[in-house]
Amino acid sequence: MNDPAVPIRTLTDKLIARKESAIGWVVFNNPERHNATSYEMWQSLPLVLDAYVSDPEVRVIVFRGAGEKAFSAGADISQFKEKRTGAEAVAEYNAAADAANRALRECAKPTIAMIRGYCIGGGTAVAVGCDIRIAADDARFGVPAAKLGLGYRFEGIRRLASIVGPSHTAEIFFTARQFTAQEALQMGLVNRLVPAGEVEAHTRDYAGTIAVNAPLTIAAVKRSLIELHKDPSQRDLASCQRMVDACFESEDYKEGQAAFMAKRKPQFKGR
Repeated sequence: MNDPAVPIRTLTDKLIARKESAIGWVVFNNPERHNATSYEMWQSLPLVLDAYVSDPEVRVIVFRGAGEKAFSAGADISQFKEKRTGAEAVAEYNAAADAANRALRECAKPTIAMIRGYCIGGGTAVAVGCDIRIAADDARFGVPAAKLGLGYRFEGIRRLASIVGPSHTAEIFFTARQFTAQEALQMGLVNRLVPAGEVEAHTRDYAGTIAVNAPLTIAAVKRSLIELHKDPSQRDLASCQRMVDACFESEDYKEGQAAFMAKRKPQFKGR
């Protein structure tokens, strides 16, 4: 990845956040452990996402792993004895992970997972939490909870099942095996499969395609997608409609029409 210009402060150097033009990068930077996620990384993630959501220059958020061997191999098992032994420690760790995954699921801006190498356990959960998943053809996916004796809670299972369906979700959890990138594509776990050497360039181009589109339109669609994943009784459909109405009242709507008539590319400002 090219060095972006603007770094974002995090609680640990194992989670790097840098803004590069309209892209906000989130990098799992723990390559010696295949970018396994630590407690401090989970704590940092909501802070990073809040910073990107608050920054009008950021149009798309892209997650990736440092290096080429892994997106993320899941939780950092070296922390289990300290952070995931005993009811109090488990509750504290789960609270940090839940807050991070909730911040990702409810992020108001488009999110892309750029996946190379291992995408396992918590890494798969992060990828599934993103809106779009672009994988290299060398990627490997799996959730080994059944090999570790871990319980997997309802929300994580529901999220995966909403993407690949109950049958594939059962296969992923019951077998606890690793799946190839081709298998992941076939079951709908990833949107795009790209040769490993091209995945970064492809992801940049894809993010750029999104970034030049109307931010208010994208934000309205994103709000509806967030509400879609909630129980029907908890959905705020009124907020979805307000955001749709705001699109039609915006300067960007006028700009889109003017650009179409003039046969030029629109210049959207997000207002």
